[in-house]
Amino acid sequence: MRTRMSSCGVLGDFLDSIGVAEVRPKTSPFDPGYDPYTLEGHLQQSAHLMSTLKISMACWMIADESVTRHKIAMAKAHGVESVTGGGPFEIALAQGKLREFFELCAELGVARVECGEGFTELDQKPSEICALAKDYGLGVQFEVGKKHGGAFDDATVSALIDQGNAWLEAGACQIIIEGRENAVDVGLYDADGKINYGHAERFIDAFGFDVASFETPTKETQFALLSHFGTEVEICNVRIEELLRVEIFRRGLHSDAFQIEKLRPRRPEDAGAAN
Repeated sequence: MRTRMSSCGVLGDFLDSIGVAEVRPKTSPFDPGYDPYTLEGHLQQSAHLMSTLKISMACWMIADESVTRHKIAMAKAHGVESVTGGGPFEIALAQGKLREFFELCAELGVARVECGEGFTELDQKPSEICALAKDYGLGVQFEVGKKHGGAFDDATVSALIDQGNAWLEAGACQIIIEGRENAVDVGLYDADGKINYGHAERFIDAFGFDVASFETPTKETQFALLSHFGTEVEICNVRIEELLRVEIFRRGLHSDAFQIEKLRPRRPEDAGAAN
């Protein structure tokens, strides 16, 4: 029986017949403030491909409240957990309103909050923040890296791995690796937008594919990390209208991905011979 992970019916049967592997949802797209009808359309066609849906930036806080509530409810109805972006968390904490922020997220029906110190400094321990979030029934993910700190070096990666482990021990469920909206001179990306794969591999070695998630805001970064790691790598900061393109690449259904052995679908006769 098929699950939310893939297409069903004749489309799913055909994908099986050409050897396209079953892939768990491993991409978290974001809503930067689309109208609710656009978001609903994307949920209808692609919810089964979403690991979570990020209600991004602070746009949801100044949109009409009924629309924000509707978006969160739509995601839940489609079986997709909604998560807030990290900016509102940082600002709420800096303004001394963290408890009120968590209460707001819970009341609106958000499943998870993103925490971080991308442009502020935390003055509370991870255990205190995670415990407070738990009080309101909220999950926590933590984003490592500064938004204005430039590309990571070796020492920074080591420090961020230690920081990520501290948050996981405190109760966080996922570690997000900063990439912002342009993937240039930030996180894994140098001033030309090229990826430091050695640093990316260190995060995977430390956290594993089920916990580490890389921000990949551009086609080039999305395809590059999928080409390097294969189908299991989790990526986020993907514009929701680009989700299907990402997922055909992940499954080897894109012309460029079909040339890559680790992504190309296995012909059924080859799979049978291997067994």
